[in-house]
Amino acid sequence: MKLLIKNGRVVHPVTGTILLQDILAEQGRISLMERGLVSVQTDQVIDASGLMVSPGLVDMHVHFRDPGLTYKEDILTGCAAAARGGVTSVACMANTSPAVDQPEQVKYVLDRARQANGVGVYPIAALSKGLQGEEPTDAEALQKAGAIALSDDGNTVDNANLMRDALILANRLDMPILCHCEDTSMVAGRAVNEGSVSRQLWLEGRPAIAEEIMVMRDAMLAEETGSKVHICHVTTARSVDIIRKMKKKGVPITCETCPHYFTLTEDEVLKQGALARVNPPLRTLKDVHAIIAGLKDGTIDAIATDHAPHSAEEKSRPLSRAPSGIVGLETSLALTLTQLYHTKKMSLPAIIRRMSTNPADILHIPRGHMSLGAVADLIVFDPDEEWTVDPEQFASKAHSTPFAGWKLKGRVKYTIVKGQVIYQDG
Repeated sequence: MKLLIKNGRVVHPVTGTILLQDILAEQGRISLMERGLVSVQTDQVIDASGLMVSPGLVDMHVHFRDPGLTYKEDILTGCAAAARGGVTSVACMANTSPAVDQPEQVKYVLDRARQANGVGVYPIAALSKGLQGEEPTDAEALQKAGAIALSDDGNTVDNANLMRDALILANRLDMPILCHCEDTSMVAGRAVNEGSVSRQLWLEGRPAIAEEIMVMRDAMLAEETGSKVHICHVTTARSVDIIRKMKKKGVPITCETCPHYFTLTEDEVLKQGALARVNPPLRTLKDVHAIIAGLKDGTIDAIATDHAPHSAEEKSRPLSRAPSGIVGLETSLALTLTQLYHTKKMSLPAIIRRMSTNPADILHIPRGHMSLGAVADLIVFDPDEEWTVDPEQFASKAHSTPFAGWKLKGRVKYTIVKGQVIYQDG
């Protein structure tokens, strides 16, 4: 199979350049990148005139709820949602039912992924058995089964000794650990950020310090052990500051944030209730500004969605009883372009690097690069096309988004995995 993408403006996230180039993909890999490849014999041609071409997005933090909670989402519908959003690779968290804490569960995820549309599905296995934070899983066996990383995301590993031991082992295995950082004793059962909104609603809040304490602990453990640690969904100004300072000291730490954390504040809860309930919670405008600053200066390495689908019934419950989480795969690129690119806060290559190359490199997966010989996972998109978010049109089973009705700029036209078109707009 030969695919030619011609006349596109190709985004190179590592060099920070955008070049007029044609791209030829053969046997699933990029074989040529130059102008004027008109005489090449191909099976399919995409005319990308007026459009951007970039590596496919790598979402390093999604919840596909499969096995066991497939009324919310499953691997097939999750991959369909990913393709619509230009996401060609996803890393699935382990908080399913049962948790992905045994090699058999890892194998199940990989087997199900083979039935999907071609989106690369990379299982993240549980760090502790049953996500209980008490007994470590067999990391070596999980890695051999195909798990690429360890995480108890959704739960914090409060036991510092368990986390330290896991980091030491993961360093030997060269296996990333992804940390949900909130001190459980300070946040259990609490729905919103501690501050003006929690006071208006007469609710106990989730304080920012609960996140920051655990960010500092895991950064210090990384410094002490020399092991890499990745902090999930950073939300506060002080967390960004801690990570920035630790990076300057040479600590092997990386981190991510999500579009809702640089787009919305805690006030959204007053407007939308449970549709704006996420963990960690939406914070203040000061925190939003700090997240954007962290993305701009490279303190924050990656943009992930934390795609966390729930049923309509679950999200319609009162705020204090509804589950946390929103869907994000089908809006992440457009939200990021609208909030960061079209406001001139960040360049297109810098954005794509944080949504593709960096997460792939953190997870050690061979994706997210625009170079000869690289896997031909590509997206063709119009950064200027405006559209209105309509959850009823989502490929995801879940429609729980606080962005319904928003006008966004940036539309995926083609999603390509290993040189094969798996999604075409319209």
